[in-house]
Amino acid sequence: MKYVRLGKSGLKVSQIILGCMSYGVRRPKDNWTWVLEEEEALKHLKTFDTADTYSQGNSERILGKFLREYNIPRESVVLMTKTFMEWGDAASYGPAGFVNNSRLSRKRIFASVKASLERLGTDYIDVFQCHRFDYDTPASPRPLRRSSDALGVALTPTLQIEETMQALHDIVQAGYARYIGMSSCYAWQFQLMQQYAIQNRLTPFISMQNFHNAMYREEEREMMPMLQHFGVGSIPWSPLGVLCRPADAEITTDRGKAHTPSLSAPTKAIISAIQSIAESRNVSMAQVALAWSLSKPFVSAPIVGTTSLEKLDDLIRGCELELTPEEIGRIEGPYQPVGVMGHQ
Repeated sequence: MKYVRLGKSGLKVSQIILGCMSYGVRRPKDNWTWVLEEEEALKHLKTFDTADTYSQGNSERILGKFLREYNIPRESVVLMTKTFMEWGDAASYGPAGFVNNSRLSRKRIFASVKASLERLGTDYIDVFQCHRFDYDTPASPRPLRRSSDALGVALTPTLQIEETMQALHDIVQAGYARYIGMSSCYAWQFQLMQQYAIQNRLTPFISMQNFHNAMYREEEREMMPMLQHFGVGSIPWSPLGVLCRPADAEITTDRGKAHTPSLSAPTKAIISAIQSIAESRNVSMAQVALAWSLSKPFVSAPIVGTTSLEKLDDLIRGCELELTPEEIGRIEGPYQPVGVMGHQ
């Protein structure tokens, strides 16, 4: 496994990051029947990405147990986790429910990082990430007014992010985290947070975990150039999307049945191109989709998830596959702009 630098930071991560959303506890009522539970998950588990919300904290617990059970030296792995979303049963938090138990207030960030450390069984997290942009913390002390530009387009009011960025800086200063990162949001939101940190000598983000693959490339318009400008590494989630099987293939997995969207004509054409290249190269479609992602200079290390050791080995072999400019052109040719996906 190759290691790559995460942006312009000193941290190096494995060329593909293992996403741990696939490990936890099955919840049939939420259609999470595809999750590998502890006994099987321990067989799978250099760089790991998880979140407090994954399987309601059980993903972090399983990852921590893996590191202890196999006596993995802490400095030989990179642990990333995230916070923001509501999870669990609101009643379990007491009368206030999810109040102060979600989003990115100072109270929430400190409570979340300490709870993640306890579940992971470690004394620090390598990269602590915001799972989404917080529109609510803190509320503006002034009434929010909406104005319009010359074209009549509603302008989003300026949001305050001082509390969040100060709290993230303080958990780094306290030793709970070594670095901080951000996840899917609008480019202007990331720029607002990053610039505030830089101008106020706070800890800046070193990574952006955004949605990007051959069927969704809208991030290349503004987000990716901005990340390169700031020296921030992109660690895209779902780099394979629905690109690992023919467009007309029957969906047999529980996860696929629950989460596969309807496919547009351009997406089907992209899948067809990937299938053709895979057949001519005698490799899997997953390897081709991953190779396309790794061919992009703005991508540091894609985050991949799998419930199969065989497929994980296949993806590791895919790191060695290099596509020709002609093959990349065949994949990219059918792409058509789409609406924003992965965040609101």
